[in-house]
Amino acid sequence: MKPKKEKKSSFNSVDEDILPIIFSYLHLFDLVRCSCVCKSWNVIISRSRLLHSLYLKQWANEASNSSFDMGRPLNVIIEDLAMQHHRSVLVQGSVYVDQWKGHTSGVGQCRMKMGLILTGVGDKVMRLWSSENYKCMEEYSLSGLTPLVDFDFDESKVVGLTGTRICIWRQHGKRSIFPSHEGTFTKGLCMRYSDPEAVVGCEDGTVRIFDMYSKTCSRIIRMHSSHATCLALGEDQLILSGSAYGGVAVSGLVSDQRVATLKCANLRGSGVKTLCYNASSQLVTAGSMNGWAACWDLRTMELLWGARVSPNAIYSMQYLRTDKSTLVMGGVDGVVRILDQNTGEILTRCVMEPSKAESTSINSLYGLVERKKVKRITDDETIGDIPLTARPPIKCLAVGMGKVVSTHNTKYIRMWKFNKCEN
Repeated sequence: MKPKKEKKSSFNSVDEDILPIIFSYLHLFDLVRCSCVCKSWNVIISRSRLLHSLYLKQWANEASNSSFDMGRPLNVIIEDLAMQHHRSVLVQGSVYVDQWKGHTSGVGQCRMKMGLILTGVGDKVMRLWSSENYKCMEEYSLSGLTPLVDFDFDESKVVGLTGTRICIWRQHGKRSIFPSHEGTFTKGLCMRYSDPEAVVGCEDGTVRIFDMYSKTCSRIIRMHSSHATCLALGEDQLILSGSAYGGVAVSGLVSDQRVATLKCANLRGSGVKTLCYNASSQLVTAGSMNGWAACWDLRTMELLWGARVSPNAIYSMQYLRTDKSTLVMGGVDGVVRILDQNTGEILTRCVMEPSKAESTSINSLYGLVERKKVKRITDDETIGDIPLTARPPIKCLAVGMGKVVSTHNTKYIRMWKFNKCEN
């Protein structure tokens, strides 16, 4: 006679009346994570009003100032909590950097989405990494192509700009190249991708839109009289591009010419190097080669602020999607700056300490991951005292929840991790 198999118990077998009691022992952000585990837990946590009450306890001042509504949907409360936590750790939390050798030559570009990091520009390969353990998940070869200029990716494909051609790499699949009569154009300088279109900013001042499925150029928009140096896309079919002369042009996917121009006197004559558009707040922010940044409200097309936020060129500006508060910036001096999106105020500056790195137990593609300390500095005057080896120029950065990945035209990739505030 076969022995009876023991019935395995699971958390799903716990009575729904017991779960709220268990959840009540959790801290606020642990409860937020639990609410995202599955639909049944989300319903229980929402119905028990645990998140509402913990929100009021932890954010009493904010709640009273903003007339906190107890009837707000759970997903709105979770998003609000997440953004407040994100700002808190960026501005006041402890920080360290994990760095690993990701390529055989300089890494100039990075993108971070869905827990993945895509890096490249320098050698003949792009690499997809896990943002948690820095393992290389996949490689995309550029052999036989001209040097990579820019790229982007989503859950199914990687789209790359190689100067005068558009290429597509299917994740876990082969590369395809646009037909020569459709994919060849005057030299491209930058690219952004939002399924199903890839938008390319060109040397002749035009912006070209390519359909990824039909592999055709669907539109050419005359945006500038000089090089289109950077791009930003909006979810409402907006296209924004910066020029080598300091202007920012606005158009749409259905137009064949620019519909508006955003101006700031301090950017005139200095190339706009980086551009980002926040669909949540309708704000457009540009960083220039002279260290000035400017922000416009697209609802009014008016300049919101302009400020000299760095003594040197700004190469990259990014924000966390849905974050209406903070903006992360990097440039020539290798300092990570956190700005207030709405005022341009520099909230904090972070730089890696020149002390000896500690190797972690995580193996990357070319060796161990090194962990370095980070310190916050009070003003730009002290930056010159920090060795250049500790602050190579930040060529590109991408922002995640409480983290920033940066590339520096070196072989190394750096992950800046911002943790809970120290008491």
